[in-house]
Amino acid sequence: MDRIYVLLAAIGLENIALTIVVFTVVIYLLMFPLTYKQQKFSVLQRKMQPEMKAIQEKYKGKKDQASMQAQQNETQALYDKYGVSMAGSCGYMLIQMPILFALYRVFYNVPAYISSVKGIFSNLVTGIMATDGYADSMQKIYDAAKLRLQITPDFGASDKTVVSDFIVDTLYKLPNDGWDMVASKFSGLSDLVQSTHVALDKINYLFVLNISDTPLNLIKDGWFASHKNFGLIVCALLVPIVSYLSQMLNIKLAQTASSDQNDAMAQQMKTMNIMMPLMSFFIAFSVPVGLGLYWIAGAVVRVIQQYFLNKHFEKIDLESIIEANKEKAAKKAEKRGIRQAQIYNAANMNTKKTMSEKANLVNASDDVLKKAEEFRSNASDGSLASKANLVKQFNEQNNK
Repeated sequence: MDRIYVLLAAIGLENIALTIVVFTVVIYLLMFPLTYKQQKFSVLQRKMQPEMKAIQEKYKGKKDQASMQAQQNETQALYDKYGVSMAGSCGYMLIQMPILFALYRVFYNVPAYISSVKGIFSNLVTGIMATDGYADSMQKIYDAAKLRLQITPDFGASDKTVVSDFIVDTLYKLPNDGWDMVASKFSGLSDLVQSTHVALDKINYLFVLNISDTPLNLIKDGWFASHKNFGLIVCALLVPIVSYLSQMLNIKLAQTASSDQNDAMAQQMKTMNIMMPLMSFFIAFSVPVGLGLYWIAGAVVRVIQQYFLNKHFEKIDLESIIEANKEKAAKKAEKRGIRQAQIYNAANMNTKKTMSEKANLVNASDDVLKKAEEFRSNASDGSLASKANLVKQFNEQNNK
């Protein structure tokens, strides 16, 4: 992202909001192969729906192991026939989530991740740290602005690099009246304060919106200002609203490639398609404007991709896809057949082995009993075994 910012700055477009838009386009272009696969899966899933329903009807109500295994095999064979995976678009979602979490941290504290932006503050920070009593002054500025950084700053820390980062983070988050206080506390640096503030406004604002602040905070600032700033309030409200509308448009286009809406899974997807944009609408109030801009730019890029992919897949030749997947499907079926045969043979061998061991144990027990009987029969007169034989004979005669 820093390289994109530097590249744009080289052509006179030094702005973080524009950097976010370009970065979003690059990310979605890199993910296009996954987007294509996801769209192809949706289209083919709709095409194969009649065959899928036929399999489900065939095994409806059958809960025995053999039927369930047969249904699973036929379902997998159907997926192989069309060359799609049961996992569908999971990979696409799994890649998106880490990117989203990483971007949250970037947009919340841009100077920590874009060194070119951090460089804007370097001269002012050096001047502030050279001023007597700067730690107390910065603490008062921080408290007056009611800032809440992820780590509570300690402007009196012994590590000057850490202190420098705290000052940068504080200055980056300051509202306009906070900069007035900086100019007042560090009057000897008034020109430097002014030039830094102007440079920051140039790169860190999307119209009147500070991209590192949340729409909710901006709405509060506009409402509780000495003169209500309705322009700020409206612009802040537009971020979650446009985010919601752009995602709904993207979903609307995606539905043309979705599966049959009467299908249970499709109904679940329909519910999710309603809930997800609503969730993003409410979440967008509490995350930095930059992240909301990323969602909007991402939705716009997806809408464009979706439109052209829909046009492409309308002309899809289903027979050519099936023909191309015949050999692959046959190999996969063969592998599954070999594996199932191996499992069956292994289970069969284990059963035979167990039965054989039991038979050997019974035979061994019979041999021991026979030998004991022979020993008692041949016992000498007066021995303990001979006396035991007499007792046995007496009992047998009385039991007759």
